[in-house]
Amino acid sequence: MISLSRAYYGGPAAHLELLPLANRKGARTSVALKKDQKSSVVGRYGRRENDTGSAEVQVALLTESINELTEHLKVHKKDHASRRGLLMKVGKRRSLLRYLEKADLERYRTIVNKLGLRH
Repeated sequence: MISLSRAYYGGPAAHLELLPLANRKGARTSVALKKDQKSSVVGRYGRRENDTGSAEVQVALLTESINELTEHLKVHKKDHASRRGLLMKVGKRRSLLRYLEKADLERYRTIVNKLGLRH
């Protein structure tokens, strides 16, 4: 009979391997935007009060989230699930910017300059 090691099969260090987005000390890190962060972004980039759906606000929220995920991935290099989420958000932002460029060039230029994006 093959003996499984204690660390592999329920030993003291086994729980650390199962925590999502956890470092070795067990402190969890969150990569999602907080409610107050979202409301401040909506206030800064919204076309009017409580504007959460315009392309500018969506691009700004995605940019904020992309920046946080980039910082997270600098520390957690092997977090491939978050890397995939980052790539999906970058693609979504690109498509929104492409739409905005075709629909209203002035709004596109304004949001790109405000966010400091390359275009």
